[in-house]
Amino acid sequence: MLTLFHHPLFASCRFVRLSFGEYGEELALIEERPWARREEFLSLNPAGTIPVLLAEGDQPIVGATVIAEYLDETRGALKRGKRLMAEDPVQRAEIRRLVDWYLIKADGDVTRHLVRERALKPHMTGTEGGGSPDSAAIRAARANIRQHMKYTNWLTGTRDWLAGKKLSYADLAAASALSVLDYLGEVEWHDYPAARDWYTRMKSRPAFRPILADRVRGLSPVSHYADLDF
Repeated sequence: MLTLFHHPLFASCRFVRLSFGEYGEELALIEERPWARREEFLSLNPAGTIPVLLAEGDQPIVGATVIAEYLDETRGALKRGKRLMAEDPVQRAEIRRLVDWYLIKADGDVTRHLVRERALKPHMTGTEGGGSPDSAAIRAARANIRQHMKYTNWLTGTRDWLAGKKLSYADLAAASALSVLDYLGEVEWHDYPAARDWYTRMKSRPAFRPILADRVRGLSPVSHYADLDF
């Protein structure tokens, strides 16, 4: 069994877990607090970022998109119709664009800031960046949620899946980001019916069950978080 260093409220880590789950592979999970900069972890990834996958031979593979490419090359090519990456180069480009949209742009605009201010700071020391939540950062992140949700609603309302006709890494990236925001109770789903229907489909997939079971110390999820009919 491969090992993943992760944090349950990092969208990039959820993306990797969902990707392996869709291929029916289990991961041994080690929860990592990257802000603590453990020496043992830094020996695997000097950048100190997660996710990090310990692959065959305990070789560290660093970063969500790098891990996804590794997974596609070692497992996905054998999955035929269930492959999470398209074979057509143009479709592959669209999948990669949307993965970047949700794991980089949405994370930088919204997710990372809300997670840090609402969930992580209470568990950080002063030298690690802990302290009282920054209300200005929270307001700015919340102001950006609507545009990302409107775009997701448009994608889900005009396509079968986010990147086209089939489930792909794009759907897993989006579901990872939105599931974090949903845990925090930051999404007004009734304003985005197409996105809500798509997210219901995603939540119903077996690979999503471990994500819905996630709990973070000191911060319970919104009441509907694990409800498939919300």
